[in-house]
Amino acid sequence: MRMTNLSDEPEEYVRAREELRQAEIELMRHRERVAEQRRRLPLGPVLDDYVFEEGPADLQDGDTPATTVRLSELFTGPGRDLVVYHFMFGKRQTTACPMCTMWIDGINGVARHIAQNVDFAIVAAADLPTLRAYARKRQWTNLRLLSAGSGTFKYDLGSEDAEGNQDSTVSVFTRDGEGAVRHFYSAHPRMADDIDQRGIDLMSPVWHVLDLTTRGRGEWFAGLDY
Repeated sequence: MRMTNLSDEPEEYVRAREELRQAEIELMRHRERVAEQRRRLPLGPVLDDYVFEEGPADLQDGDTPATTVRLSELFTGPGRDLVVYHFMFGKRQTTACPMCTMWIDGINGVARHIAQNVDFAIVAAADLPTLRAYARKRQWTNLRLLSAGSGTFKYDLGSEDAEGNQDSTVSVFTRDGEGAVRHFYSAHPRMADDIDQRGIDLMSPVWHVLDLTTRGRGEWFAGLDY
């Protein structure tokens, strides 16, 4: 079957497509303005030098966690920011969040590219052996995985409530001229009463591919069975 030549497109389609193109251009320009506004944020408060647990990929239940690492030690060099993804896993979240898993699957694939510019870590409330076991199952081999279950990091940053319920969050930290770690930016999926799931969509290409289609993303959610 011969494909329709694009030069045969109906005038109505051509007009609508051009209107969409102009809207997409404005959206891109607006996104750049928002990114610039974000970069101009003043530095936030100085943070406690939180302690996390970190261990080897083959860590098993019953093993002693290999190391502890402080928030300040997650910066690998001067002039680098630190991005932390708060994984919904641990405490009241006894099963790993499917949506978080989808995001982390994608981040694992591009982690080496991210590392050229910034430091990156995944932090969960799950105990370290449980977190490492799940990482092995998902084949997350390029990520720094940390357990914060014994500390207040996730609660203080707003990704955990007093009952231990978890929320997904992305946080950015930087160091000031004296070396103190400061909070720079955090975002959650819930941006407003009528925006429940789209606050950190820019971290995952899945949504953007679906948004290109006639049906869009709809009510689809990721699963853990594939």
